[in-house]
Amino acid sequence: MNRTSLISIVRRFLLLSCLFLIASITLNAQPPKQAVVPFGSPDPTAIMSPDGKGLYVFTTGRGIPILYSSNFLDWERIDQIFDEPRFPNGLPDWASQAIPRARGIWAPDVVFHNNKYYVYYSVSTVGSQRSAIGLASNKTLDTTNPDYLWEDEGMVLESHPDYTDYNAIDPAMFIDNDGKAYLYWGSYWTGLKAVEIDSKTCKPFSYKTGELKIPAGYVAVAARPDNSIEAPFVIRRGNYYYLFSSFGTTLDGAANTYRIAVGRSENPLGPFIDKDGKSKVEGGGTVILSNSEIWIGTGHNGFFRTTQEGKNQGDWIILHANDAKDPRRGRLMQIRPLYWDESDWPFVGEILDVPFKEFDFSVKK
Repeated sequence: MNRTSLISIVRRFLLLSCLFLIASITLNAQPPKQAVVPFGSPDPTAIMSPDGKGLYVFTTGRGIPILYSSNFLDWERIDQIFDEPRFPNGLPDWASQAIPRARGIWAPDVVFHNNKYYVYYSVSTVGSQRSAIGLASNKTLDTTNPDYLWEDEGMVLESHPDYTDYNAIDPAMFIDNDGKAYLYWGSYWTGLKAVEIDSKTCKPFSYKTGELKIPAGYVAVAARPDNSIEAPFVIRRGNYYYLFSSFGTTLDGAANTYRIAVGRSENPLGPFIDKDGKSKVEGGGTVILSNSEIWIGTGHNGFFRTTQEGKNQGDWIILHANDAKDPRRGRLMQIRPLYWDESDWPFVGEILDVPFKEFDFSVKK
């Protein structure tokens, strides 16, 4: 082998080594995978599978899309509640008749109760107060189970500009330790409302007289001076009930001020008070998540809990947000740990970036 050939071989070796090193550095420099659904998934609500090994998520969309993940990082769409052709246009018949211009279903909420999975949902059109909340149920969420079949339970309550001071969307059900059940709802107009419901039917005990299904005895639980409040969600921790809600504008870019705030009460129907002592009915609410350089429009949260014994046992908040650099991607669902301070007020951690079974709640981040 002559000198020229040897030099050529050495150069090629060095070049390949450099390319390998650059590729390795580039690969290692990639941002970690996060618990963010990479496609439009607004208004998410979640529930763990019975074996604690996976998470089901329901979102706004045609027929109510159902997503599933075994690690909170990788997601697949497995079904929709109102499948076609059984439900034409992805809506139950009563909803198409009550809200003729509706083309999709908004803001579902899932709970396990009475040995069934119940999903509340909203039917409306943009900017309209003519809205309704419905209910669907299923014995299982396992699509391979012979008992898997979604049944519509009909209308729960409704709103009308001539008869109600609320808008019947964004439902959320809460079941207390004593078995009593409550339903929360509302968006804009005069704010958020709540009523105790029949734990057997999962609907109000009674309605006001008239043709519309307006629940009797509902109360106000939160409002804003500019009426920009929606998406109630209630959980219990110890002796306190926590009402989460979202408020602010949902405009594009820096004008988007949508954020999540919380208040707490010793009664499931309030009054809910923030950290500064202000009632949420009077416009109060302690903000726990708002815009960042990466995410804007953080809001419409849900909640779930991982209960297996171990370091990953804890509380989680699920919400949607827009990519600040590319808002056209839509509202993307994300999952974050929810921590509690020494005074039992919640605060939100960073987006999950490891499989949930590897997450350690003792290391707050």
